[in-house]
Amino acid sequence: MGFILQALVVTGMSLRSVPRRLAPAVVALVGVAGVVAVMVTVLSIAEGFRATLSRTGSPDNAIVLRSGSDSELSSGLGIEETRIIADGPGVRRTPDGPLASSELYVIVDLPKRTTGTAANVPLRGIEPAALEVRGDVEMVEGRRFEAGRNEIIAGVGAAAEFAGLEVGSTLRWGEGEWTVVGLFTTGGTLSESELWCDVRVLQPAYRRGSTFQSVRAKLQSPEAFEAYKDALTTDPRLSVRVVRENEYYASQSAVLDGIIRGLGTLVTALMAVGAVFGAINTMYSAVAARTREIATLRALGFGGGPVVVSVMVESMLLALIGGGLGALTAYLGFNGYRAATLNFQSFSQVVFNFRVTPGLMVQGLVAALLMGLLGGLFPAVRAARVPVSSALREL
Repeated sequence: MGFILQALVVTGMSLRSVPRRLAPAVVALVGVAGVVAVMVTVLSIAEGFRATLSRTGSPDNAIVLRSGSDSELSSGLGIEETRIIADGPGVRRTPDGPLASSELYVIVDLPKRTTGTAANVPLRGIEPAALEVRGDVEMVEGRRFEAGRNEIIAGVGAAAEFAGLEVGSTLRWGEGEWTVVGLFTTGGTLSESELWCDVRVLQPAYRRGSTFQSVRAKLQSPEAFEAYKDALTTDPRLSVRVVRENEYYASQSAVLDGIIRGLGTLVTALMAVGAVFGAINTMYSAVAARTREIATLRALGFGGGPVVVSVMVESMLLALIGGGLGALTAYLGFNGYRAATLNFQSFSQVVFNFRVTPGLMVQGLVAALLMGLLGGLFPAVRAARVPVSSALREL
């Protein structure tokens, strides 16, 4: 009888005997399912955060910061500098002037709805052209703020996560009282985590004089970026850094993404050790329960290789089922779950949705198969070494 046929026969007998060993099999299955569920859920945090930031911005938008700044918080621009930047070559224009918004970015405190603890929320002062520069802003409740008034519009993500942002509510920050007059959406981008107001009102409220932190400009096309960047960075009146808007926000996710993935990998590895030992115990129990059967097969001429295959297949199949259940649990329980976390590069809260992608689920299944492989390896070797005399003594 050929190796493959022997392996199929022995594997079939092994799988048919699983119901008789159901309790230890379920323990191993649940252990693997727990590891995969935790792994996929943790990594979905990083995936959701990264997706939120990568969706933000457009390749035909440019963000201009002071040279040497890696975020808006560390940047500073004077009013004359912002005028030169707005008038740069390649900036799209309308009858009202260039589509460029000089902006100011401050951090305010708001309590989280779920815990009541204070959190850093970004309050952005913008110019009238900002909504056209971004292009994807839609008011879902209330109205836009009026220039020159202490009025705020809040992103739907911020309004859902933090208390006090209902339309009509008032808040006190800086040296003024602010009224929330509307809620907006931007299609799930980072902007939905922010509060917007008139930059000319925000400046005196926080004693910022006539300074800004960034300029956001809408270019005539993505191809106009290089000429725009070269013109500004070589202008002796300026000392600036020019970045495509989408690339700027993608880079903002790098630190937190690395932290979450590192911690997720560590936690998963520690849990996986326990799951592997559980699988080893399960498969050792299976081998012990099948000692007579395995030895009898060996006496009938079956080789050790097919026995090894049968034990490994059973172990990996149980792990695969457990991995599938774990991945499905993570998807049903957390995909789309809204949360907020600190962006270490802006020191403000970012509202995002957990994102359990097909790629993460596949990673979970691969991890489950690896656990099944490691969990079945030693018991499989032991099964292949069961002496034929064992069967003769137990007949």
